[in-house]
Amino acid sequence: MQLCFKRRDLFRTWTLQHLWSMAWHCNGVTNQEMVTKLKETGILATARAEAAMLAVDRARYCHEADPYLDRPRKIGYNVTISAPHMHAYALSVLSDQLFDGARALDVGSGSGYLSACMAFMVGPRGRVIGIEHIPELIEVSTRNVREDCPHFLKDGRLKFIGKIIETNG
Repeated sequence: MQLCFKRRDLFRTWTLQHLWSMAWHCNGVTNQEMVTKLKETGILATARAEAAMLAVDRARYCHEADPYLDRPRKIGYNVTISAPHMHAYALSVLSDQLFDGARALDVGSGSGYLSACMAFMVGPRGRVIGIEHIPELIEVSTRNVREDCPHFLKDGRLKFIGKIIETNG
């Protein structure tokens, strides 16, 4: 069985076994090394997505040891930050939509990493809203961005929001 992923200027065919086994090895010791390996495998497929992942340091959003390993990592509250290859793929596919001045919504923004990458791509005239239902993670993601890319918060291109929803029954 094969899955086909299409993008206007990108066509890739991977087997399910290849996707599930993570047969690519995009682990790095530094952010630069991780991004380089993602690019070499073809998962990180656009220059704009590459620039975003180089500008936003994953270690500021993943506080476990070895933040550049290509696997999901715990960020607390029973939540994980996705593996780098998932972020690389998403940013590559969305590259044409995350143009300068665009608006984007990141549902389940967690650590804030993907939101920050999107904020880099939409530029200072764009706007990214990260929505998170865990109030503590809104604080964590805001702190992470403040430490890594504070200008994203200062110029208003990135904001994290959430709301506690109470139900009866």
